[in-house]
Amino acid sequence: MKLFGPRYPPEIAARVPPGQRLVKGWPVLQYGPIPRFDEASWDFKVFGLVESPYTLSYAELKALGPATIRADMHCVTGWTTLDNDWLGIPFSLLAGRAGPKPEAQWIITHYEHGYTSNLSLSAMMDEDVLVAWAHHGEPLEPQHGFPLRLVVPKRYAWKSAKWLRGLEFTDRNSRGFWELRGYHTHADPWGEERYSYDETKESETQP
Repeated sequence: MKLFGPRYPPEIAARVPPGQRLVKGWPVLQYGPIPRFDEASWDFKVFGLVESPYTLSYAELKALGPATIRADMHCVTGWTTLDNDWLGIPFSLLAGRAGPKPEAQWIITHYEHGYTSNLSLSAMMDEDVLVAWAHHGEPLEPQHGFPLRLVVPKRYAWKSAKWLRGLEFTDRNSRGFWELRGYHTHADPWGEERYSYDETKESETQP
């Protein structure tokens, strides 16, 4: 459902990328079943081309130093929600603890069910990138990613996938689940980078 009628006020329109519409609520989209969470066995891995790979329990992860951000979310299917308040751990803190090697320029994000996605290290180091467990002051609901999801506000929301389990630092850009199935490897909503047929030669190496 669109908000504000057929036209948005200028200050709102400036925050809605081309081809997007504002919606009420938070639509649920996913591939595969919602995983069951067992805190006793759940862990989070940071590995690959790093000096100090590590594994954390859920409690250890949450104790690292939580931060909050407010950011808009843009789904490739066309909906946008504004002013989402997230609570989690900045990616930059996780990366700093691991110590990326100089050749580590890409991140493969790993999720439940073997799902992956790809982002450049440069994009992930933005100050608004979190691994999050709460939204608007409440724990994430299972259908929205509990116990942990990635939040990358400057990319289409499939890059901010649900049920995050690990971060792999690598020296090559390896397409993830949706990127192998026709979606754009870079995924900038302001450039309408929705589908792989819109990619250029530079898309594979673009930060």
